[in-house]
Amino acid sequence: MHFIPCGCKVNQYETNLMIELFRRANYEIVDYDEYADIYIVNTCTVTNMSERKSRQILRRAKEINQNAILCAVGCYAQVAQKDLEKIKEIDLILGTNDKRKIVQVVDDYINQKKKRLNVSDVMQERRYSEWGSTAFTDKARAEIKIEDGCDRYCTYCIIPYARGPVRSRQINDIIEEVSRVVMTGIKEIVITGIHISSYGKDLGKEVSLINLLEKINDMDGIERIRLRFFGTPNYNTRIRK
Repeated sequence: MHFIPCGCKVNQYETNLMIELFRRANYEIVDYDEYADIYIVNTCTVTNMSERKSRQILRRAKEINQNAILCAVGCYAQVAQKDLEKIKEIDLILGTNDKRKIVQVVDDYINQKKKRLNVSDVMQERRYSEWGSTAFTDKARAEIKIEDGCDRYCTYCIIPYARGPVRSRQINDIIEEVSRVVMTGIKEIVITGIHISSYGKDLGKEVSLINLLEKINDMDGIERIRLRFFGTPNYNTRIRK
């Protein structure tokens, strides 16, 4: 199987997490230029161009192997499932909060050969969905997701409807994942999320982004922390020890 992430660092993180879930289930992950039986495309919807690119990638993947299972997951699948249902090449559609079920969904499709639409109402979500952690990365640094969703509802932005309201991840779960990353020898992490400056607003007054960064900074093995703000791919805040 092969994974194709589109868009932001959050999608890259969640792609890495799905890769680890499939590896634990004994699936073999291959490079894009290799023949694959399953293609997972983690779609993006932040602009019209990103939606177009997601559609192009989905069709291109099926051209490589017409008999492959093609799965569209993520933000574009969340807000435009009816559009994706019109693309006959797509076998499975999963929304942003349904990615954690992807191994079971793919297993069921292999056994039943029945197309499925799995798009839950992300606007009703009020707690961060903890569906595992990952130490997998193909880079010298590792992304760590700390929250999901956004409450800003800017006129021009569809992301709150694709990701739902702000849901912050528990600090202990974040620290545990950073510890796993450090054990692999990685010394630089990228803190990411949909609206990371809102981290902790739903967890109480004692939890904030600064509080989290202080705890990570105190950990042995971490030499650099980057903050990656959604929608600003060329901007980094770096914190050195």
